[in-house]
Amino acid sequence: MFTGIVQNKANVRVERSENQLKTFSIELTEKQEDGLSIGGSIALNGVCLTVTKVENSRAFFDVMMETLRATNLGQLQDGDAVNVERAAKFGDDIGGHAVSGHVSSTVKVVEIQKPENNCIIWFEISPEQRKYLFNKGFVSLNGCSLTIGEVEDDRFNIYLIPETLAVTTFGEMAIGTAVNIEYDANTQAIVDTLTRMKQEGAL
Repeated sequence: MFTGIVQNKANVRVERSENQLKTFSIELTEKQEDGLSIGGSIALNGVCLTVTKVENSRAFFDVMMETLRATNLGQLQDGDAVNVERAAKFGDDIGGHAVSGHVSSTVKVVEIQKPENNCIIWFEISPEQRKYLFNKGFVSLNGCSLTIGEVEDDRFNIYLIPETLAVTTFGEMAIGTAVNIEYDANTQAIVDTLTRMKQEGAL
């Protein structure tokens, strides 16, 4: 489990790229490296990945075809920045909301507004994605726990403070950027349960 509080950005190194399989590595901070071993979990852009090797303060990850297809990790090139969070440990503060690291799909940036001292980013959504998003609800985008601003028929937005822009990849986003999205698990469970009950005539 993750908290949705991104710890830092790191630049990805593509160690291997084969058909439907890539191996990435990132440089670890001293705190992230402490106690980390093979089999540990780290989220890159909100995607929970298993550590396959730790060497010279770098963590290595194998990423297979479904993850490459369903998330923006498939688009990563050497040197691209990703949001990094090591899995939460018992007793850690949950500063955001519980995030599983199981990304649902991606959304695309369609508008960036920058009123004074603010940043508002709009994302395009499909009808399937729309049903899990509500004004002031929770969402994880590229691993960041965020509060939804407004939701419209085919898009929604988030409001970002300067600290979030500085610490995460949101400060580098442009129109067309693909962003990983993980819905709030409780919201998704309620919506799916009610939808199924309605289809079965129980409502």
